[in-house]
Amino acid sequence: MRHALGVVMAALALMWCGAVAADPMTAEEAAARVVPPYSLGDVVNEKGVWQVLNSGGAPAGYAFETGQLAPLPGFSGQPIQLFVMMDLEGKFIDVQLVNHNEPIFVSGLGQAPFHAFFEQYPGLSISQPMVVGSPYGSEAAGAGPVYLDGVTKATASVRIAHESLLAASLAVAREKMQGLSLEPPARPDPAHDEALDWAAMLADGIVGHLRVSNAEINAEFEGTIWAEDDPEAAADPEGVYLDLYVADIGPNSVARALLSAESLAELGRFMEISPDDEPMLVIEAGRHGLVTEAFVRNTTPRLVSVVQGGLPVAIRDADIFTELGEGVPEALRDGVAMILRTDRRLGFDPAAPWEITVQAERAHGSFQPQIGDVALALEQATPERFFMRPEVVKPAPPWLEALRGRALDVGLLAGLLVGLMLALGPGQHWLAGHRYYSAIRFGYLAVMTGFVGWWGQGQLSIVTPLAALRAGLDGGSFAFLLYDPFSLLIWGAVILSFVLWGRGLFCGWLCPFGALQEFADKLGRLLRLPQVEPTAAWDRRLKWLKYLVLAGLVGVIVLRPGAVDKAAEVEPFKTAITTFFMREWYYVAYAVGWLLAGMVLFKGFCRYVCPLGALMAIGGMLRGRDWIERRAECGSPCQLCRVKCPYGAIEKSGKISYDECFACLDCVTIHDDPAQCVPLVLAEKRRRAA
Repeated sequence: MRHALGVVMAALALMWCGAVAADPMTAEEAAARVVPPYSLGDVVNEKGVWQVLNSGGAPAGYAFETGQLAPLPGFSGQPIQLFVMMDLEGKFIDVQLVNHNEPIFVSGLGQAPFHAFFEQYPGLSISQPMVVGSPYGSEAAGAGPVYLDGVTKATASVRIAHESLLAASLAVAREKMQGLSLEPPARPDPAHDEALDWAAMLADGIVGHLRVSNAEINAEFEGTIWAEDDPEAAADPEGVYLDLYVADIGPNSVARALLSAESLAELGRFMEISPDDEPMLVIEAGRHGLVTEAFVRNTTPRLVSVVQGGLPVAIRDADIFTELGEGVPEALRDGVAMILRTDRRLGFDPAAPWEITVQAERAHGSFQPQIGDVALALEQATPERFFMRPEVVKPAPPWLEALRGRALDVGLLAGLLVGLMLALGPGQHWLAGHRYYSAIRFGYLAVMTGFVGWWGQGQLSIVTPLAALRAGLDGGSFAFLLYDPFSLLIWGAVILSFVLWGRGLFCGWLCPFGALQEFADKLGRLLRLPQVEPTAAWDRRLKWLKYLVLAGLVGVIVLRPGAVDKAAEVEPFKTAITTFFMREWYYVAYAVGWLLAGMVLFKGFCRYVCPLGALMAIGGMLRGRDWIERRAECGSPCQLCRVKCPYGAIEKSGKISYDECFACLDCVTIHDDPAQCVPLVLAEKRRRAA
């Protein structure tokens, strides 16, 4: 065993050469993934974040790779690499799966369901809480989470991909989109009501005001070729060029104070149809105006724009008849008024400051004139008292969502594990001596195969410890282990069992494929097939093979980590248990071949080839006691237990080789049975003779 441990530790030492992070995509590779009508702009940092341009060449968002920003390791130990396009409001334009090594998809379920999972993201915003799975319990009031459909048999992998996507997207949003609100925006409080007049609204900032004279606009163009291109401004310097008033009329009190009864009623009908829109009243009483002659209703006015937190806000004409109320000064009622709208779901927060800009343009020359413009900006902030913020239903941590989704399965499994540990611990002799022990054992193995294996997908694999080792050496996260609480509970029981029983608890009782091999052996014996049993010398030699297989897998994850999922196919677990033999024929032939071999060679794979069994044997070195009782006569002269042990785990001396013991309890049954145990039989004969 020491030599086996040395072989494996030498292979593990190669891991310290470290992982080489994948380089960011080249411009050509990234451009090929950008969906039309967008195009790739300039790279903005060294972590693979690119600017995305719209069809007109203006900035429209960002594209990035998740592996550069949030390289959460998957079950292969390698990050799941995604290419993400996100607009300036934090909405996903496109999410593409670039590469990964998740075993369940690479050579199990196939790639199609993994790609299909990411088709759910376009149109969603990172300001929306998102959860992989189904709603748990009753829905809470407020802004509830968006539930994404997972992938059956691979929910843990898609949860890791989802968390990597969100972490990378939030990193980009915080660095490049500082004004993006990651909380649900405020909305008008329908219960708030107060009487307002024009003077009070101006004084309180409910109505914002920007006045620009002709002299001031001339000063803006001074020193340019457009300085003399506004004769009206030059003729009347004190005249008003822009007299702009702006108010958020989403709050009922404000709308009632500013609009006529007819316009107020039309606005109410509009809000019933578009409850997520925030209406803004814009009044212009100067000579600038708000729109050009080419303006079309229900579109975005070319001369007006809105910005919040440094990010543009999408606005458009609400196409509502706009007549000002009696409380608005007469001079303004003769001006131009229109109602604009924006969608709060796109990130606009009406309770936060925002800025409206009016472009002042001048043309120089009569034939193909040169156009010059300056921005006239007004900052507006409606008092918080007019709004309410919906209660945010924050999704539970991913590990808790995963646990909730499998609460019943985990509870049943916990009961099975506790019962098994009690039976193999305090109840060991009672269980081994039970008249129906064989039926009890095979019944439990059937439950392991059906419930834990095929239903619960709790077949442990060497891939998980290799991925954990890789994450530890690379300084990565072990969070991926939490995404499969069902398997994690089994791992916890197995690690505890190292101290109490060695490898026997898992290999003899908790491995679904091991259970299938025992059923295959039972069938072979019922069919009276000739049994193959290597000699003691060859048995010892063949048992070394599993340690060499384990060392080889460690070498693969160091030298060619992308190939570890293929190399791990030395385990037939995925074929026989995870996918229930629904795979390519050669994988099925390999798994079935081992089961057929098990009909004539008792648990050949488990005893000689299984790399996970090798790891379990190494873990079993933590065993703190020899839990199988022996007598002085065991081994000398009695050899019954050694002859009866199908695993070859009892030496000629009678000593138990716990590295190879599968805790089948056959030797315990013999030890306790006065009719089988030779020392007990002889003692009884001597007693009768005396």
